[in-house]
Amino acid sequence: MGGVPSTPKFGGGGRPHETAEYLIGAFIGEKSFPLSSDYWQKLLELPLNLHWSSNRVHQACILFAQNNCYTRHLGKILIHLSWCLQECVSTSDASSSAYVKALNAVYVSSVFLKHLIENAKTDNFEDLYLSLNESEEIPSNVPKEQSIEHLVVNSVLNFLGRVDVSSDTHLLHYELLNFMLVALSTQLLSGPSLGADDIHPFFDAAMSQPTSLVNLAIRKLLLNYITRPRFPLKASSYYIFSEGYQPGVLQRVGSVAANLVLLPLNLFASSSNEASRSPLADNSLNILLILVHYRKCLGMDHSKDKIDYGSPDYLPKEESFFENPYCKALENARDIEFDRVDVEGNAHGGSVVRLPFASLFDTLGMCLADETSVLLLYSLVHGNSDFLEYVLVRTDLDTLLMPLLETLYNAPRRTSNQIYMVLIILLILSQDSSFNASIHKLVLPSVPWYQEWVLHQNSLGSLMVIVLTRTVKYNLSKLRDVYLHTNCLATLANMAPHVHRLSGYASQRLVSLFDMLARKYNKLAETKNDKMHVPNGEPKEVNCLQEDTAAELHIYTDFLRIVLEILNAILTYSLPRNPEVVYAIMHRQEVFQPFKSHPRFNELLDNIFMVLDFFNSRMDAQKMDGEWSVEKVLQVIIVNCRSWRVDGLKMFTQLRFTYEQESHPEEFFIPYVWQLVLSRSGLNFSPSSINLFPVDLPLQGNVDEEAEKPQKGDMKGNELKIEVPF
Repeated sequence: MGGVPSTPKFGGGGRPHETAEYLIGAFIGEKSFPLSSDYWQKLLELPLNLHWSSNRVHQACILFAQNNCYTRHLGKILIHLSWCLQECVSTSDASSSAYVKALNAVYVSSVFLKHLIENAKTDNFEDLYLSLNESEEIPSNVPKEQSIEHLVVNSVLNFLGRVDVSSDTHLLHYELLNFMLVALSTQLLSGPSLGADDIHPFFDAAMSQPTSLVNLAIRKLLLNYITRPRFPLKASSYYIFSEGYQPGVLQRVGSVAANLVLLPLNLFASSSNEASRSPLADNSLNILLILVHYRKCLGMDHSKDKIDYGSPDYLPKEESFFENPYCKALENARDIEFDRVDVEGNAHGGSVVRLPFASLFDTLGMCLADETSVLLLYSLVHGNSDFLEYVLVRTDLDTLLMPLLETLYNAPRRTSNQIYMVLIILLILSQDSSFNASIHKLVLPSVPWYQEWVLHQNSLGSLMVIVLTRTVKYNLSKLRDVYLHTNCLATLANMAPHVHRLSGYASQRLVSLFDMLARKYNKLAETKNDKMHVPNGEPKEVNCLQEDTAAELHIYTDFLRIVLEILNAILTYSLPRNPEVVYAIMHRQEVFQPFKSHPRFNELLDNIFMVLDFFNSRMDAQKMDGEWSVEKVLQVIIVNCRSWRVDGLKMFTQLRFTYEQESHPEEFFIPYVWQLVLSRSGLNFSPSSINLFPVDLPLQGNVDEEAEKPQKGDMKGNELKIEVPF
């Protein structure tokens, strides 16, 4: 039987190991066993503790792929997995044989399903042969109108949603999540934009499940994330195998296999300094993100100008997208403590996911160092208005903001996509005026991770200004990314009218931001002037460089104007409450002088110089003995703030930036989610089979080296849209 030796037949009294050899050999062999055969019970009830080499496992997979087209054993074991799970749901005894059979079924099916998916030769995955032969007698408990993939996905989600995680059920929960990762990995073989004719069997099955089951599954996945159950070592009696290293879950296909299958080795290999990690919670979040961000074009639809996919996306009339039920379930999730009533006074109709928002908020705050948690927070604050509202009324906003700001502070050690997601979350939050007011009322005793300056008794709002301006400075010297600048400045602009008692250091950073951008602007202006004096007849490349410089100069002109708008908003709406800002402007007033006559800036600078004239004259009127000290200057400013009148300033329309998701978010999110999943779950997928993103991108590795490399589906190219009402 190829690489699998013939061994004593079952029922022949052979040793368990030999019997297991025969049973697996029969599974991958040429003989087709009917669904009703007692072979399946013997296969699934026998402890599969085989010690096979990686080469032997690979040979078994190849042999199985050759024979499955007529044995249909993959479809049959999936049906048996479904039956076992249905029995597990109906029984309260987690030690029953149904659990053992379900574990064996999910182990075996995951190994061979993964091999078939990785080596699929058709786009519609016909190689999986997820159907029974016409000659096969179909038992009465197999619905004829339901596909095998629909049946097994239904059973998996039903088990995950209805059976509580306990020390006895934890292992099966975990391996079912592994199975779902394998089943949904068909997406790795295609691009992110799916048309109506694109087939992903298990995705299509998942998307066609009833709403009640979808809600149940989303709720349980989020509860797993919140409760973060730990893996009890006693839950598994299976043999743990290692070849001198610690491979992640699902790496055993073609490499190791104590049970011939997928044993959750990384559950036992967690380092001691990651005691809070919960592999079950991590995989629950992986599956949640994969399902929520799935998107498929249904084709032509001239009756719709706009499709509601989490936000008002303007789509061409010919494109119509199906409504992802998992995305909808997440968007409609409600706080278990509060049943919100809409403006008409009617409670939200229909079944919705109910979650403890307080626990979800706290868990996110604890886990935001991880990219997947940042992506979950984005999905919630962007798509779920109730959760966003809940966040905005919390008085401990530092729970979420401190880890987000620390991520920005450590930007050189983070990926560019993670930085974008954090900045967009801050931008979404800053669209709310109550948020902008609250962050200046919350005082932080210290900020231990900030190294450049000792920050004691700073407001959260001041820290945001410090970190955002620092991010722009880092971007100027390292990434030079226009969209990152735009995000930072957009958030600062939204905050500006509500700034209250900005700290001295934050005020200095804000004025220094103008100086940094001004120096960049002056360099570009000099370069442009030099190129304008290049003799005629120069190569075409020189003209292109001139155009590029002119375009970049225009961008930095806009940036400088936004910073001036930010300073104007503070001076216009809250000058008396921000003496440190006035001091910082007075201290560096020379940086504004060269731009006083610039046509884009002159009106804004007129206001700034009016403030400077007012306070400079008050300073001149003071009779001083000795030198001016910082404290004395500040005292004069504070005293004269009381007599300041805003009447003389020219009023400008408040700058307000809003975030709007682009019409094709899947071009960014689907590759991004899968890259995160591959780097965290242990799913080791053949690079040569991946078409979703460039195969030369490392799936794991040193993030420091990769942080500045652009990635396919980069946020800046596909996902960000900001409207500025100048």
